[in-house]
Amino acid sequence: MNYLKAAVLAAAATALGTAAIAETVLIHGEAGPNRGARADAIQWFADEVADRSGGDMRIDVQWGGALFKANAALQSIHDGVADMGTIISVYYPQEFASYGIADLPLDNPDAWVGMRATDELFRTNPAISAVLDDKNLVYIGTFTTSQVNIGCKDVEIRTIDDIDGLKVRGVGAYGKVFGDVGANMVRMSIYDAYQGLDSGLLDCSQGYSYAVAALKQDEVMTSYTLLNWGQVGGVGTFMNKDAFDALSADQQQLLLDTGSDMVDYFGQTLIAANAKAIESMTAAGVEVIELPAEERAKLIERGAAYVDEWVETANATGLDGAALLDEYRTLLTKYTEIRDSEGYPWAE
Repeated sequence: MNYLKAAVLAAAATALGTAAIAETVLIHGEAGPNRGARADAIQWFADEVADRSGGDMRIDVQWGGALFKANAALQSIHDGVADMGTIISVYYPQEFASYGIADLPLDNPDAWVGMRATDELFRTNPAISAVLDDKNLVYIGTFTTSQVNIGCKDVEIRTIDDIDGLKVRGVGAYGKVFGDVGANMVRMSIYDAYQGLDSGLLDCSQGYSYAVAALKQDEVMTSYTLLNWGQVGGVGTFMNKDAFDALSADQQQLLLDTGSDMVDYFGQTLIAANAKAIESMTAAGVEVIELPAEERAKLIERGAAYVDEWVETANATGLDGAALLDEYRTLLTKYTEIRDSEGYPWAE
């Protein structure tokens, strides 16, 4: 009886060992916490990979900068500290200038359109493929903050002239444009903007609708102006190329396909979250203002200098910045037309 029991246990251990060997576990490094819209999309990606592979592959997400901080992600994934992870382009304005194209203050307010344009550019452009190869990276999928708006306390922004003299928290090219039109710029994290608005250190803060709701900033805002401008979209999942090349062709394609589908999942999640946030603000008594088209055009015009600056930066890294920008704008038009004619893919 003891011999039979031992034989059964040995057989079970062998089966479990074989299963463990067969499963490919990929380590994903994420600097952010396991909460919020992006975290939800990353977890969806991990769950989908496990499901679609029938257990052949599993993504082990290490949250909260456990493996590396956001400003070390590029080198860490290059070196194989993790098999894959999230890279944010603003930390690498020269080193990863190609991805910074998704952060430019273009006429690009739609989250899904922006992500789809970025996704296609990074999957198909030969010059970008060469950059990725040089950095030992493979592109998997992209995210976005969604459109840049501005919330204020005790003041309203109805025209660009209303920004003049206000104390504003802003970042990137968008923040620079606010400064160009007369804002007194205040260096402050989006996570500290609640206190800044509440205490009077800030009059207004650049933000994104779902983030305003998540951080409860609508509690201290009295107005929220929809700029319908651009977005910060240089945030995405990349994989170490050596780790990717070690996978089978089927495994590689599954990761690429799931990464592409993640764009649609995140787009649906983000657009719904933004709409819900606007409803909540309105219900809380925050005045939601839509910037007139002629005022919006002034922002886009002001932002052109920073688009030109990016072109020069891209050129300095060996890319044809103007050609990349033309292609990106063409893709933005393409997906805008698809959205207008066919609707969002999840609305089918």
